[in-house]
Amino acid sequence: MPDDSNDAGGEATAEVDDTPTVSCSRCDREWDLAYELDDLGVGNQAVEQFALDHKRHTGHFPDDVRTWLASCRRCTELSEHLARHAAERWARTHARHTRHTVAIEHGVDDETTVVEPDDAQ
Repeated sequence: MPDDSNDAGGEATAEVDDTPTVSCSRCDREWDLAYELDDLGVGNQAVEQFALDHKRHTGHFPDDVRTWLASCRRCTELSEHLARHAAERWARTHARHTRHTVAIEHGVDDETTVVEPDDAQ
């Protein structure tokens, strides 16, 4: 069995732990995403999967997760999404069914996209 403790130069090599972590200041905790990567096998979607599970269990997203918020300008309906296309799909569907105008905003920038009922056809 080969000895992996030394590199070609004879120096000891340290094992790199590159498992991503997510923190939540509201919960005052930090988690590594080994479960999402190893057990769930979600790969590149590990942070998104954890964020969705965290929201489902706590009612809020962890730190540094910025969502797209689609909110109706006429009624109280709103929908929060991690992906822009999901927020746009919800906005178009709501506008088409209710004939209401929907605004889509993101937590990072000040830009707002407006979906008019006529645009949702």
